[in-house]
Formats: sequence, structure tokens, C-alpha cells
Amino acid sequence: MAQHLLVAADRYGMQRLMRLCEEKLCGRVELGSAATLMALAEQHHCRGLKEACLRFIDSTATMVAVMASDGFEHLIKSCPSLVKELIVRGSQLLSGAK
Repeated sequence: MAQHLLVAADRYGMQRLMRLCEEKLCGRVELGSAATLMALAEQHHCRGLKEACLRFIDSTATMVAVMASDGFEHLIKSCPSLVKELIVRGSQLLSGAK
């Protein structure tokens, strides 16, 4: 529900409500939601949520699991630049430099 509320808050310029939704969603990042939440963050300019998702992906195993999730297809189609950012992050994880 917080995702839908964030979209509506963005549409109607309700910044305080957007921040509240973003904070709530930052605590809900998990394997099944990370890709979808990253796309949402990118589309609605929620830097804190995007950073929370990127922090969640702290290992190659987590990255592989996120890439296998249903939301990753949506991320590829809706935010290709973010996928590029994830690829760079993945290469850094593989080389051991976060």
C-alpha cells in the first residue's frame, strides 16, 4: 500500500507524505521487493529508497537473487540506466571493492 500511496503523493506534490512512504519502504527492502522498489525509487526521485535498495545488495549472492526475482524484468524495461548502475556495482562486488 505504501508504494501506491507514494505514487499518489508524488502525483499531487505531497512531499511530506512522499517522505513518510519512502521511509516506510526503506525498511521493507528484501529479495522479492528490491528490484521493484528500485524502479519505484528511480521513477519518483526517491534517493533514500534507491540507496536503501543498493545497500541491501551487499553481496554477489544477493545480487543474483535480486536479478532472479520477478521485479527485475520490470526494472530492465522501466529503468535501463539503473540496470547499468547495478552491473557496475556487481563488478565491484566481484572484485572485492564495494
